[in-house]
Amino acid sequence: MTKAFLSLIWVVVAAMPTLNAQQASPGQITATQQSSKPKARPIRTFPQPGAQPTPGTTANNNPGQKQGIANNPGHGKPADNKPGNGKTSDNNVGRGKRNNDNHDNYAEAVRRYRHERHDHDWWKQHYVVIVLVGGGYYYQDSGYWYPAWGYDPNYERYDYDGPIYTYGNLLPDQVIVNVQRALQQLGYYTGDINGSLGVNTRNALTAYQQDYGLDATGVIDEPTVRALGLI
Repeated sequence: MTKAFLSLIWVVVAAMPTLNAQQASPGQITATQQSSKPKARPIRTFPQPGAQPTPGTTANNNPGQKQGIANNPGHGKPADNKPGNGKTSDNNVGRGKRNNDNHDNYAEAVRRYRHERHDHDWWKQHYVVIVLVGGGYYYQDSGYWYPAWGYDPNYERYDYDGPIYTYGNLLPDQVIVNVQRALQQLGYYTGDINGSLGVNTRNALTAYQQDYGLDATGVIDEPTVRALGLI
């Protein structure tokens, strides 16, 4: 009897751990379950990067063009206030003037004048522009009209045997008309507006040139045409 009782007690004691394990709360996490759950990784703090490095080349707002030129894209040199490779600009280009002189004076025009007779073929070989005006032929050279002596013996009547300055591709008589009209408005010329550089027109020119401090040549030269405001 005593041995049976002791055996019963031993059985109860041996079974208690199993009962305790079965009675554990469902919300409790066993050691096995805890070991199977992945552990959270620790948060690592990285130092914040500093300012971004500056590129080695200058920023270009105009892609496809040379870099480093911001105000003048597409050009490799600074802006030039004097276009034309640094040469001083000439406001009267194409009028036969030389760039190193402000005006071709009358003496230079006389020096270039071929006051000699040549036939038709000779004139054509030496000058491109030859025109018939009034009673004579004129050739053009360096912005002046000159009588073409011998071009046609039937047309050799000239009221003035010398250079006549021209501008705007005007013929000699057209230039003379403009000068006569300007002198008439200023009270220097009272004759007819006929496009002839006769004695009366030359006298009016001389008086005007003297009053305005010009060379008193009595002919139509560039300084006189400018002073009259025709160019």
